[in-house]
Amino acid sequence: MTLTTFPSTATGLEERPLGPPSAQPLSGEILVRSRVDFTNGNRTVISGIWECEPGSSRWEFLTRGEIIHVVSGRMTVQEDGAEPTTVTPGTTAYFPIGWRGTWTVHETLRKVYVVFTA
Repeated sequence: MTLTTFPSTATGLEERPLGPPSAQPLSGEILVRSRVDFTNGNRTVISGIWECEPGSSRWEFLTRGEIIHVVSGRMTVQEDGAEPTTVTPGTTAYFPIGWRGTWTVHETLRKVYVVFTA
């Protein structure tokens, strides 16, 4: 077994506006910063660090799913037709393929993520 570790700090993150195909901003421009730390050979699994400034956005996980672990910040996620859930540091959340809803970031959010495709 090979073990590789990556810091969950904000070093080396690339900044850009949030937008398709990831998500559709609902509250004006939202800046995100990210870094990919791992991808498998056929890119069916990608992992890294992601930060997002406050704002609301629409997410539709039609061809991929995501598992996140919140390192800092706070947001409310609301799947279409479901009750809202607040995620805070230490929370792990699973967004399966087919999940649709909104994310409202209240405080700059930093997460470790794993994106996967079927």
